[in-house]
Amino acid sequence: MRLVDPNGGQIGIKSIEEARWLANELGLDLVEVAPDARPPVVRLMDYGKFKYEQSVKAREARKKQTRTVIKEVQFRPKIGAGDFEVKRKRVEKFLRDHDKVKVTMRFRGREVTHPEIGHQILRRLAESVEDYGVVEVPPRLEGRQMTMVLAPVRRTKETHQSEPDTADVADAAADGPPDTQGSQTSDSTGTSQETQQ
Repeated sequence: MRLVDPNGGQIGIKSIEEARWLANELGLDLVEVAPDARPPVVRLMDYGKFKYEQSVKAREARKKQTRTVIKEVQFRPKIGAGDFEVKRKRVEKFLRDHDKVKVTMRFRGREVTHPEIGHQILRRLAESVEDYGVVEVPPRLEGRQMTMVLAPVRRTKETHQSEPDTADVADAAADGPPDTQGSQTSDSTGTSQETQQ
């Protein structure tokens, strides 16, 4: 078998007895790392320490990975303006929280013969929340329901964390009135800035 030292250096081809003797002398474990190789590769290491380091790396990797949560909001083709606005705000909130949103348009009875109505509503929704999300999966009809998936825009987190300077406020004033949702998310310092202007 080919013996490798704890630092990855080659010791050479040794018999199993020689490898065991060397491991006992150094107070290390003999671990087979490539059993299919010819000859098999065996490494001298502290196996308990190795397992601990692997678990620490796995824990760190789990901390870094982000969990994707998909929220669902349902619509109907005959939705009123008030209901549409309520659901639009809900979709916007989910996107601001960095969750994906699955938007489902449910058709009942003969409503399914006019899928273009559902398509228009979903397109209108996507346009109204384009500051917070992008269309990841475009609207498609599956049986009696049409689905669309919206993904959050990555830059929103950075823009919410940075404080607006006077140039940004002037640009926003030139563009038009501020969005009501944006004013709800502002903190106490943002409110005091608004009153000073």
